Amino acid sequence: MVNLTTTNIHKSYGDFKALSNISIDVPAGSIFGLLGPNGAGKTTLIRIITQIIIPDQGSVLLSGRPIGPADIAIIGYLPEERGLYKKMQVGELLLYLGQLKGLRKAQAMEQIKIWFNKFEISGWWNKKVEDLSKGMQQKIQFIATVLHQPKLVILDEPFSGFDPINANIVKDEIINMAKEGTTVILSTHRMESVEELCDYMVLINKAEKILEGSKKTIKNRYKTNTYEVLHKKRLGMLNHGFTKVSELAVDDDFFKTTIKMEYDKTPNELLLQLMDQVEIHAFEELIPDMNEIFISAVKGVSHE
Repeated sequence: MVNLTTTNIHKSYGDFKALSNISIDVPAGSIFGLLGPNGAGKTTLIRIITQIIIPDQGSVLLSGRPIGPADIAIIGYLPEERGLYKKMQVGELLLYLGQLKGLRKAQAMEQIKIWFNKFEISGWWNKKVEDLSKGMQQKIQFIATVLHQPKLVILDEPFSGFDPINANIVKDEIINMAKEGTTVILSTHRMESVEELCDYMVLINKAEKILEGSKKTIKNRYKTNTYEVLHKKRLGMLNHGFTKVSELAVDDDFFKTTIKMEYDKTPNELLLQLMDQVEIHAFEELIPDMNEIFISAVKGVSHE
C-alpha cells in the first residue's frame, strides 16, 4: 500500500494562480475525494501528481519519498477527457496499453479476461472502439486504467457516461480495490458518490485548500445541532434554548417537527421536554450531506 503527500504545492501560468500552498495527505488504502468547483485547480493538482507537469514550488511524496518517473508504473490515471484509439479493436487496444504499463503479454491477457468477465463484455474483443457507445467506451477506459493493478489510482469523473447500473458496478470495483489495499483519489462533482465512497476528502476553491479531513470529522464540523422528531399530537412551547424550526402534519395523528438547540443544550434535555408533551416515535439528528457542506464551504459560510 502507498500513501501520498503533497506539501506547499504552488503552480501559476503567467499571472493566473492555479494552485496556492496545497498540502494534502492521502492515507494508504483509502478512497480520497478531491473536490472543488470548476476551475478550482483539481486537474492541475492531478497533473502534478502524475508528473505530466511540474509545480513551481512544493513536493509530492509517495510513501515518504519523492515521486519519480519510475512510479508511473504503479499509478493508474483516468482523465476526465477520455483518450482511446478509436480505430483499434478493444482487445488489441487493451493488450497494447497493458504492455505499455509493464505487463507481459500473458499477464495482460489474463487481466483482460478477468475484467471482461467482471463487466460481462466477453464478446467485445474484436469490436472497434469507434463502434462503441460512450458508456461502453468508458468501461474500456476504466479497464485500461486499472489493468496493471496499480497501487495508486486517480479517477477524474469516473461515472461520466454511465447509466445507474454500470455506475454501481464501477463503484463496487472502486470499493473492492480499496479493500485490497489500493489507494484511490476520486475527483467528481457527484456529491452522492463522495458521500457513499470517500473516507477522506479535500476541498479546493480558487486555487486554495479550504477544507480537509475525514468524512466524519467534516460532517461533525458542519452540524447545526438540529433534530427531527416524529410524534403524536401537536407539540407546544419549548424552553429557552430550543427553537421549533418547522412542524409538518404527516396525517391526522402524527407530526414531524424540526427543532434546533443551542450548543450548550443536550439531546437528553430535549427528549425530556418532548416526553412531557407528546408520544415520540422517531428522534434523529439532522446531519448535513456532502452537497450541503460543499455549497456552504465554497460560499464561505463559517462553521468554526
